Amino acid sequence: MSASTTLPGGTWNLGDSTVTRFGYGAMQLAGPWVVGPPADHDGAVEVLRAAVEAGITHIDTSGAYGPHVTNELIREALHPYPASLLIATKVGADRDAQGGWPTARRPEDLRRQVQENLQTLGVEILDLVNMRMGDAQGTQPGSITEAFETLAELQQQGLIRHLGVSNVTAGQVAEARRIAPIVCVQNMYNLAHRHDDDLIDALAGDRIAYVPFFPLGGFSPVQSQELSTVAARLGTTPMAVALAWLLQRSPNILLIPGTRSTAHLHENIAGAGLSLSAEDVAVLDRIAR
Repeated sequence: MSASTTLPGGTWNLGDSTVTRFGYGAMQLAGPWVVGPPADHDGAVEVLRAAVEAGITHIDTSGAYGPHVTNELIREALHPYPASLLIATKVGADRDAQGGWPTARRPEDLRRQVQENLQTLGVEILDLVNMRMGDAQGTQPGSITEAFETLAELQQQGLIRHLGVSNVTAGQVAEARRIAPIVCVQNMYNLAHRHDDDLIDALAGDRIAYVPFFPLGGFSPVQSQELSTVAARLGTTPMAVALAWLLQRSPNILLIPGTRSTAHLHENIAGAGLSLSAEDVAVLDRIAR
């Protein structure tokens, strides 16, 4: 695969696939609480097409979003897919009638979810499947072995190209890597939540990508105010600063900010290209402390 180099951050190699470090997360395209169809179906299709037209070659989704809504929108908007496009999905959770995210990590659950992703995305092989652990509150202790061995078997059967892990501890990352190679780790991480600093640096040394979610999630009011102050001084938005800081934090960080708006998509792309000085970074680093 090849990828555009016009987006902020350039590119990164996920196994044998080269993707733009600035990607797109499709979760927000589903309805409220990530359940049901979008309020603006045509707008959702438009933003997906705009992302690819802008040069983005990494889209993140999950069969649990909707459920299946974002996958079906991606298929409608982009299939047949450009050769340069990598679509990453996640398994490990289902949706219930109340909108919850019950764990679904038994081998039979994972095999079913992989088949559902293949069908709803309209492909014969999934580019990248992340094994999601933990819960909505974050990472949780526990073994990833049985679940990840199941995905490794599906990879050997030719249904999955690349494997990754999501919402995991450093110990679970190591456990997964003893079973099969991974190309990425997808965890919550941002300016205010720096718990994975050591993991990011270790993964960079091994040429494994780190994909943070919630770039502005979990900030306290004080931290939000500090970020807004920096953004105002630079004449930009807090999101722009947060995205630019992530790209500058480490070359193996890939971004997947989501939006329902084409205009906001382009704002995010432009914002991520902001160049932060060493002084800016020093001020921003204090937010976590």
